[in-house]
Amino acid sequence: MESGVELRDVTKRHGRGAAAVVALEGVTAHFERGSFTAIMGPSGSGKSTLLQCAAGLDEPDAGAVWVGGVELGRLGEAARARLRRESIGFVFQAFNLLPALTAEQNVALPLRLAGRRVPRRDVRAALASVGLEDRATHRPSELSGGQQQRVAIARALLSRPATLFADEPTGALDTTSAREALALLRALHDQTIVMVTHDAVAAAHADRVLFLADGRIAGELPDPTPEAVAATMTRLEQ
Repeated sequence: MESGVELRDVTKRHGRGAAAVVALEGVTAHFERGSFTAIMGPSGSGKSTLLQCAAGLDEPDAGAVWVGGVELGRLGEAARARLRRESIGFVFQAFNLLPALTAEQNVALPLRLAGRRVPRRDVRAALASVGLEDRATHRPSELSGGQQQRVAIARALLSRPATLFADEPTGALDTTSAREALALLRALHDQTIVMVTHDAVAAAHADRVLFLADGRIAGELPDPTPEAVAATMTRLEQ
């Protein structure tokens, strides 16, 4: 596979011995380059574990993961960290912005901590891409929740990553702000986006929804609607 993200027969357990819990069992999934996939499932179905293994934040006990054609299991920790820094972006439910820094300083911080020089024009361009060019010098306390999440999205996009992982990105937002954040993600045609969510409306912004249950793939829904997603989730939870 030359691009995108792929999991092949991935199994992940938490704990050891009789107390071990299987979070993922034999999961195979392919996320094509430029696609937008939502991951859904009941609580404890393995959604976050799948995201962590796919992003190289956790290692599977069995199986393999490829990101952009690179098999993560063949990389040492330093090489994996470099791949995450250069090729992967992350957006979380918590905005993870430092309150003492301005929007532009928060956007640039991860790359600066990695020792990279970050041209101010690139930071301003990232903020402009999320509609916040006029908020560059504002601190988080001077921004709404939706604006703070947009700063977090700009930070994730600054290095122009090929893959963007989002874990409940709208979980802390009101309906209007959530819709705006999802529209920004929907407009990213160059990135492969994998988003964990519990919200059927959020999932309907994706190209498809992949459903998990008890650590296994339980189906998928192309061209999802909120109603179809909700109906599938109801069946899985029963």
